[in-house]
Amino acid sequence: MEVKSLQFRARAAERLADPALQSKLGGAKQLFVGGRARVVAEFDSVGQAGDFETLRGIGAEIRDTALTDLDAWLEAFEAKATATGATVLWARDGREAQQLIVDIAKRHGVKKVIKSKSMLSEEAGLNEGLEAAGVQSVETDLGEYILQLAKEPPSHILAPAIHKNKEEVDELFARCHGRPVTPEGQIDIPALTREARVALREHFLSADMGITGGNFLVAETGSVALVTNEGNGRMVTTLPRVHVAVVGIEKVIPTLEDLSALLRLLTRSATGQTISNYVSLLTGPRAEGAVEGPEHMYFVLMDNGRAGLVGGDFQEMLRCIRCGACMNHCPVYQSIGGHAYGWVYPGPMGSVLTPLYTGLEQAPDLPQAATLCGQCSIVCPVKIPLPELLRKLREKQMETELRPWQERWALRTWGFFAARPRLYALVAGLGARALKLLAGGKASIRTLPGVPEWSRGRDFPAPQGKTFRELYAARRPQD
Repeated sequence: MEVKSLQFRARAAERLADPALQSKLGGAKQLFVGGRARVVAEFDSVGQAGDFETLRGIGAEIRDTALTDLDAWLEAFEAKATATGATVLWARDGREAQQLIVDIAKRHGVKKVIKSKSMLSEEAGLNEGLEAAGVQSVETDLGEYILQLAKEPPSHILAPAIHKNKEEVDELFARCHGRPVTPEGQIDIPALTREARVALREHFLSADMGITGGNFLVAETGSVALVTNEGNGRMVTTLPRVHVAVVGIEKVIPTLEDLSALLRLLTRSATGQTISNYVSLLTGPRAEGAVEGPEHMYFVLMDNGRAGLVGGDFQEMLRCIRCGACMNHCPVYQSIGGHAYGWVYPGPMGSVLTPLYTGLEQAPDLPQAATLCGQCSIVCPVKIPLPELLRKLREKQMETELRPWQERWALRTWGFFAARPRLYALVAGLGARALKLLAGGKASIRTLPGVPEWSRGRDFPAPQGKTFRELYAARRPQD
């Protein structure tokens, strides 16, 4: 997927001015935020295994355990998976993952691939790589299928077509399936899903290879865990004769008991469910005498910058279990949607991951695309300190001079005065009085000199003429 994060400001402005998108994002907010709050409250009311905060701590500890000895757990996974008859392959980046999967397709004479939703395959540009090699690739998740027909990238990691309404989907299906557009007011969502099911059934039955992502890799058993809400994941992993799971190396966890704890966190945080409709634990190819499952199973484990984060300032980001809670609760994402971020991962997680995986110079505005309100870290099921990581990225931008010189100069000037309290108090006092004059007796200032963009969407309360220090000193009892 092409990185378009350099265009963040223009793309964000365009989406803020789109009333239809704003309406769709408002509905999504109610669905995800309300659902999570409900199931977390239910979990806390039962209280059999501690409260949800305790479970979040357990989840963070599980992920840290795996990341601290990542190489060892990956080797353990490889040994167990190989013992079950699966083949484990390693990819340094998306291009190498593409080539490995294309080679698998050629080895088995594959002409058509069916895919279950996988953000990692988006990261690797897998569909484009397969098509360039002459292999048809069909997305079978409903949202991904819609977007494949529309030739658009996902805008959310859980609900990739959340930016489309039923009228847009009906028009798309009419054009691609060769039928008339449904008259206004007669569009039936179950009918649209049946139409997609009929179109996809032929692909399920004729595909030679299925490709999935993986929510977790279990080192204890050499298994991949898939958590989905549509039956397509089961079809992709059982009908074709070849199954390929392409998974990030950070997804490994030690044991099945760890998987149990993380599943309770994932589904509640993602879609507001106590458990998803389908949880699949896939271990090796079809056993002798079994009636379903692939004849060949491959794991393609991709790095693409992940190993470089281990042991560094941003290792905590590798805890991420891709639940989407951070973006669901983020006021910035709620206002602009996912496409504005310009790459695979939107929201607070994307504002950290995109600069780390593609380079800070490719996404200079994303670390700033957050209010640092802390909501994302509060709802993260594995306690990733997202605001702190965003702050660290901002520091790196200053150190490497990736921010505009005016911004760097302003912050250095502020730092100079802040380090000298007496001078700071003098300048702050003069500034408060100057702003009072600028307000001209009004309660607020519409446009601040020097920062018109900052004050374009908000009014700045006019100072009363004295600083907090001065007011506090006047009210402080005299000794």
